[in-house]
Amino acid sequence: MKFLFDFFPILFFYIAFKWQGIYVAVIVAIAASAIQVSYSWLKHKHVEKTHIITFVIIAISGGATLYLQDEMFFKWKPTIINWLFGLACIGSQFIGKDPIIKRLMGDNLLLPNNIWLRLNTIWACFFIFMGTANLAVVYNFDTDTWADFKLFGMLGLTFLFIIAQGFYLMKYIEEPK
Repeated sequence: MKFLFDFFPILFFYIAFKWQGIYVAVIVAIAASAIQVSYSWLKHKHVEKTHIITFVIIAISGGATLYLQDEMFFKWKPTIINWLFGLACIGSQFIGKDPIIKRLMGDNLLLPNNIWLRLNTIWACFFIFMGTANLAVVYNFDTDTWADFKLFGMLGLTFLFIIAQGFYLMKYIEEPK
């Protein structure tokens, strides 16, 4: 259920894009992200940092897209978000006690410290790759193809990455004592 909650702004953007085009889709994405943040706050009195970061970037890039009537600002959004998350992973290895991936997943997995560092680096590389892949599609294909890639390609690559990560981690997971 959380997965659907995390991705519903993307899904609403895609539906609106196919129905009415990029500018209506941008408005829908901004509204959906605002609803996501508001709902989380009203229900849990807490909003995940990723949702806040995403909302701010959607609002800024979407606002620029609408104001300047240039869709390129919004097309760069997935790249900016992925690269920021990649930089956060890299920076967390030098700031704080544990890498960010361990902070996020450490309550659910017992792994040796060196594997947490490796996993954090793998996630950083994945985020950087996804941002770069988005730009490759933005500059080499039309907006319709980019929208398809944004929903299906990026989501599919993320699923494959998580499955591969699971297979990789199986040999390192420690049993609780």
